[in-house]
Amino acid sequence: MEFHKGEYSDTEILDRWFAEYKIEKAIVSSVIEIPENIERLLKSHPCGYIRFGTTMPLPIKILYKTPHTLGADRVAAVVGAQGEAPGRDILVIDAGSAITYDFLDAEGNYHGGNIAPGINMRLASLHEHTGKLPLVTATGDTPWLGYNTETAIRSGVIRGICHEIEGYISEIKEKYPSVLIFLTGGDQKSLIYNIKSCIFADEFLVLKGLNRILKNHGII
Repeated sequence: MEFHKGEYSDTEILDRWFAEYKIEKAIVSSVIEIPENIERLLKSHPCGYIRFGTTMPLPIKILYKTPHTLGADRVAAVVGAQGEAPGRDILVIDAGSAITYDFLDAEGNYHGGNIAPGINMRLASLHEHTGKLPLVTATGDTPWLGYNTETAIRSGVIRGICHEIEGYISEIKEKYPSVLIFLTGGDQKSLIYNIKSCIFADEFLVLKGLNRILKNHGII
């Protein structure tokens, strides 16, 4: 079901989802506070729901020293990748507003990861923190060497991120030679064709992880 931004309120969208689909159980995952009206609507629906948190039962062991600060999307993506490749060392790269790099070993231990600015954040930063550089979109030509200011910025950002990703892959393969690389997130399509290493692109990795967590919790 497709909705256009501003056409419906959040509660109207949820009402339509509940009417259109036979939703039996749900899991709520958000990096922001859930508005009270959304919370009330979810509680009133007979399907029931659980709120995802790193303290709930998970199919992985979290070794992160501050799990309460760990983004739910990072955990869900790792759990989703493990479901796709159980018993393997895994590096999950989630290219969204920020780019996260998260490592899970073959025994299911989540070691943690790193966070870097995403494509649009880098493009905006170049514009906002310099005197003359324009704000450039991520869509367009990305030559090896920029032939004008626009392509120089776009190529510098996107190709720079790809080199960054290649560097992470090369470094982790020194210790875990058989590691599998998963790429997900809203910007994965802008990066996939510029990355030379063998990777698995899966835009639904976070959703797959949340579904696994729901099943692991004994809800479905």
